[in-house]
Amino acid sequence: MKTFSNILTFSAEYDAIHRTFPCHKDAPVIGLTGNFQEGACTLLEGYFTSILKAGGIPFIIPPVDETNSLINSLNALDGLLLTGGADINPLFLGEEPIKELHSINPRRDRQELLLAKLAADRQIPILGICRGIQVMNAAFGGSLYQDIHVQMEGERIKHDQDLGRGYASHTVRIEKDSLLYKLFETEILPVNSFHHQAVKEVAPGFRVTARSSDGVIEAMESTECKSMMGVQWHPECFILENNTCMMPVFHWLIQESTSFREAKKLHSRMITLDSHCDTPMFFDQGINFATRDKKILVDLHKMTEGHLDATIMVAYLKQLERTDEALSAATAKTDRILNEIEEMVAKNCTAVDIAYTPADLCRLKKAGKKAVMLGIENGYAIGKDITNVERFRHRGVVYMTLCHNGNNDICGSARYNEEELGVSTFGEQVIKEMNRVGMMVDVSHAGEKSFYDALAISGKPIVASHSSARALCDHPRNLTDDQLKALAAKGGGGTGMYVWRIPAQERRSYHQGCHRASEPHGKCHGHRTCRDRNRF
Repeated sequence: MKTFSNILTFSAEYDAIHRTFPCHKDAPVIGLTGNFQEGACTLLEGYFTSILKAGGIPFIIPPVDETNSLINSLNALDGLLLTGGADINPLFLGEEPIKELHSINPRRDRQELLLAKLAADRQIPILGICRGIQVMNAAFGGSLYQDIHVQMEGERIKHDQDLGRGYASHTVRIEKDSLLYKLFETEILPVNSFHHQAVKEVAPGFRVTARSSDGVIEAMESTECKSMMGVQWHPECFILENNTCMMPVFHWLIQESTSFREAKKLHSRMITLDSHCDTPMFFDQGINFATRDKKILVDLHKMTEGHLDATIMVAYLKQLERTDEALSAATAKTDRILNEIEEMVAKNCTAVDIAYTPADLCRLKKAGKKAVMLGIENGYAIGKDITNVERFRHRGVVYMTLCHNGNNDICGSARYNEEELGVSTFGEQVIKEMNRVGMMVDVSHAGEKSFYDALAISGKPIVASHSSARALCDHPRNLTDDQLKALAAKGGGGTGMYVWRIPAQERRSYHQGCHRASEPHGKCHGHRTCRDRNRF
């Protein structure tokens, strides 16, 4: 029993904290947006109490205009809760306000719209409550009703209850194939309600998962395997009445945030590699590696957001004619693309560099810089001149796919290979030369006969840099189970689609291929900045 004397004493509690080690249990940090009005940032008790009860650590994100502060805040968070509050300014959605619009706070609107987008880019789990679901929807291109009572057709039920906030006043119907149904295991859920704005059309990448009896959208979730969910009611209010019925929503957020936190820890101590990157294909479209660009999947922003350390950028050669003139042009194009990759890296040298050795990868990781390695997609690049293998190796090329879509002088392809050709006599020489100079043999796009031929010919482990399991995705480029087993038996590796953190509720649905690079071998004989350095 506490007495008046010990209420004002903290020394004993401080000592008690340090009687064991560790003195605390690790928990995910959840950022909560605060309500901002009359110069004060406030947060209702239900929000942080629910987070604490679910096992998270709540931190209020104050309304700030400076984007640097927002980004640094997000980098310190494991989850994000977009809380309820005032109406959203319709000007952010390209609409004029109607007379039924209530109070707005454009400063808060701007911050939370940015937070939602930036958090999603970083795969941070997001829960939106009431205003929060509306912010989430608006941020990703959806639309809102400024007032459901005047803008929706038909009669409305009461969506702004007079009943106490911790009690349900109407029901919602939940879609049975939704995350929400998995959490509550019911189609009909009693909820509370305090709103007059609502989601109108859900944003691309989301789906409706619950509606009220009058058709108002009450919940939505991501359709892109992102941990993002929004509800129109206020689940945080129930805990203040000692009612835990809504805690599954908060347990979900903490579960996803814990997963995200663990993923970040893994990425901090290991090197993650994108084994095949097509960004150079877009060089002629004026892309800037330092600018976030929708046309490309890998740039400095996306690498940073995805905690990706290194990527192998390839010089891609479309399979064309095999005349002497065409082969010469293919070789020249390969050199041009490799030059462009080097120039792109040089322009962003404070953030990225080319890795020529395993030591380079470790060095760049420690320096906080991204690594780019060089690859060639389609052995068509060497023409019929086998000396090009060593020349490209000296340039820093770590692997070359033997072919692409269509047969070449090296081997038969997985596509457009009616003759079911395997590795040619010239191709056998190419593979042995790649072994000699330390260039990995990549069988992505190779036909099945070519695959087994290459496996038998190569004295070193071979790789499939971008071939998934055909059992999961029936595509000619992908490998059968027997091929994958044969690849592994000889110490090689293959990759499928890489998702850096799969939401906890989706993990059982994903069985991605895994990648293991072959051991480094060979030595550089001198070219540009790679002179006298051990190579991959």
